[in-house]
Amino acid sequence: MPGGCGRLLPVAARGGVGRGSQRERGAASLLALAFVGVIVMIGMGAHLVVAVAAAHRAAQGAADLTALAGADRWQREADPASACAAASAVAASNGAALLSCEVRGEDLRVLVRVEGPRMFGHAFEITGRARAGPG
Repeated sequence: MPGGCGRLLPVAARGGVGRGSQRERGAASLLALAFVGVIVMIGMGAHLVVAVAAAHRAAQGAADLTALAGADRWQREADPASACAAASAVAASNGAALLSCEVRGEDLRVLVRVEGPRMFGHAFEITGRARAGPG
């Protein structure tokens, strides 16, 4: 043909419209898989953060109730052992373990632990502290 124009090939013979070379076949599926993996990891991280925050709230609530129960018993009986026994019972009924119980003056201070979420074989233990008394 004059003017240097060659013969036109059909679109299918040129590899399709907007498609890359044969080496790039399947690359979009790998990118989609990687994207899904990132989204799953973000979701798992968000789940862990929310679960730890909920466990912290539970620990703090248990500590507050435990301290109030122990302080009430301390004010009525003035017996530290009895006050800590009452605090331990309330902690257990709230799904917590009493780690420490101490009477200082008219105040009772407690430290409780609740079991937090488990992820990747690791268990998180969350603690809560509280003080109760007239002062």
